[in-house]
Amino acid sequence: MKRHEFLRHLRFHGCVLKREGARHSLYQNPANGVVEAVPRHDEVDNRLVEKICKRLQIPRIRSR
Repeated sequence: MKRHEFLRHLRFHGCVLKREGARHSLYQNPANGVVEAVPRHDEVDNRLVEKICKRLQIPRIRSR
């Protein structure tokens, strides 16, 4: 999945950028306080996307 599409999904579900790291961006779900790292690659593996969504407790991305 393209990174920009995934970040749009995170923001749509209320997640906010907490800070930028050297190789990852840290996104937080303010509803529960969970912080998760999102790698800075053009493509993010679909299994990793699902794991991040599960940890942040937001709906997974539906395939088109």
